[in-house]
Amino acid sequence: MMKARAKTRARQEEILKLLKQAGRAMVEELAERLDTTPQTIRKDLTMLAEDNQIIRFHGGATLAAGTEYAGFDVRKEIMRDEKDAIGATIAAQIPNHASVILNGGTTTMAVARHLSHHVGLSVVVDSVHIANILREFPGVQVMIPAGVVRGADGAILGAAAVDFIRKFRADIAVVGAAAMGRDGDLVDYDLEESAVSAAIISSARNVILALDSSKFGSFAPVSFGTLADVNSLVTDAQFDPEMGALAAAHGVGFVVAV
Repeated sequence: MMKARAKTRARQEEILKLLKQAGRAMVEELAERLDTTPQTIRKDLTMLAEDNQIIRFHGGATLAAGTEYAGFDVRKEIMRDEKDAIGATIAAQIPNHASVILNGGTTTMAVARHLSHHVGLSVVVDSVHIANILREFPGVQVMIPAGVVRGADGAILGAAAVDFIRKFRADIAVVGAAAMGRDGDLVDYDLEESAVSAAIISSARNVILALDSSKFGSFAPVSFGTLADVNSLVTDAQFDPEMGALAAAHGVGFVVAV
């Protein structure tokens, strides 16, 4: 019995390692990599999901946002298609000739990619990666704050960035989060990054929260706001019904990207 438990634990640790490397994986792929049956992998995934370490989806799993903050390149691949759908849905809500603020993140990056056909946009963004995407769009003027560029993901941080953003009164802000608690708390892993996100929320008339479903009910140590601070929440079709109920309780618009 002890040997069986040790084997199960070792296999589940390997599953988590693979998810941290790739962001997501399918049952059949994991079974082949770990030389076991799909049924065994499904049991492992069920146990890991019950322990809030992963998020199950049909045929596979993705790393839960609060398990360990994965690297930027890994995070881009987590829920990639869902983030792209969220990005397209939000971009469609942004009118031409609007002033917009985006915080740095892989979901807001998806929003930026879908702004290529807009005209007359003025966009403030605290990420050199997202700024580099937007600068190629002829209808978009891009502004970035001064500050320290974080090497890991290109986020621009520090008091100068916060002061710069607070000077604006944008039409629309689009913010992402590392996670949202079941109480509606919006959280991140970095104190300086959270300060920038809080400033963005306070600097816009209309705040849209871009949050893929894997981030709901997860944890991170620093709060920068609550669901009540935003006007609408855009998520993907795999959302937990509790997320929609929470949005309704806070009087927040709830949009499902498809």
